[in-house]
Amino acid sequence: MDISVVIPLLNEEESLQELHRWIASVMQSNNFLYEIIFIDDGSTDNSWEIIKELSKNNNNVKGICFQRNFGKSQALHAGFEMAKGNVVITMDADLQDSPDEIPELYNLIINEDFDLISGWKKKRYDNVLTKNIPSKLFNWAAQKISGLKLHDFNCGLKAYKNEVVKSVKVSGEMHRYIPVLAKNAGFNKIDEKVVQHQARKYGVTKFGVSRFTNGFLDLITISFLSKFGKRPMHFFGLFGTLMFAFGFFSAFYIGAMKLYRLANMQKAILVTNNPWFYIALTSMIMGTLLFLAGFLGELIVRSNPKEKHYKVKEVI
Repeated sequence: MDISVVIPLLNEEESLQELHRWIASVMQSNNFLYEIIFIDDGSTDNSWEIIKELSKNNNNVKGICFQRNFGKSQALHAGFEMAKGNVVITMDADLQDSPDEIPELYNLIINEDFDLISGWKKKRYDNVLTKNIPSKLFNWAAQKISGLKLHDFNCGLKAYKNEVVKSVKVSGEMHRYIPVLAKNAGFNKIDEKVVQHQARKYGVTKFGVSRFTNGFLDLITISFLSKFGKRPMHFFGLFGTLMFAFGFFSAFYIGAMKLYRLANMQKAILVTNNPWFYIALTSMIMGTLLFLAGFLGELIVRSNPKEKHYKVKEVI
């Protein structure tokens, strides 16, 4: 199979049939062997019924229906597990991503041997104040922290080699950072392509302002995981050692000074009346706790649980 198109969606009943016709037309005109995988992330409208109808009329259409809304990252993860194509294309279901981009994205992966191509919506039709400006700030921060020179981390239109999507685990709200996850997994041929962005034709956006605050928090998380995800003791152990050493030597100094003053018949206050004693004690306790956090982190990493963070209701 040449291409798997993975499409997560939530309440997009108006656009599904038009999107399917558009993708099928592109695939047929380029003689691609393909599959379209719709992942219904707990829609409350007729989206799943439409997907089932499309699958009856087109054997290339497959579907996954979640029991409830689990999030875009979980939907992508389920789609990646099912995908069989040599190239995996992801796009949103709201018709803002153009299927006409698929042949060139496929060519960049197969003929130019890129691991991942991320779409860049250079010209956008979103609200400038509520989406465009916050997106530019978010992408600038993501560039600086991740080291990837991409202009649009959050673009839903991306192309991957099959082995890339099988190697990364997308959970939480990490779908924005799949290029970073791919880089951390050892896939370094990552680039971007300017793609056409279209105004939303049906419905309303499913993401609010919270996506930017969540995005920055996720960026900090993934930055930490990329450096210390496989060796948490190197982070917690370092700070634990420093804090415990500070507390221990402070307590030792306080005790030594008390003994020195007593030996020289000088006035000395009780150790428990010295505020530095409590600072030292707290530092040793916090250092010990950080050590324990590091050990627990190492145990969790080594157990490597395979639990899925979503529940599938039905599969076509």
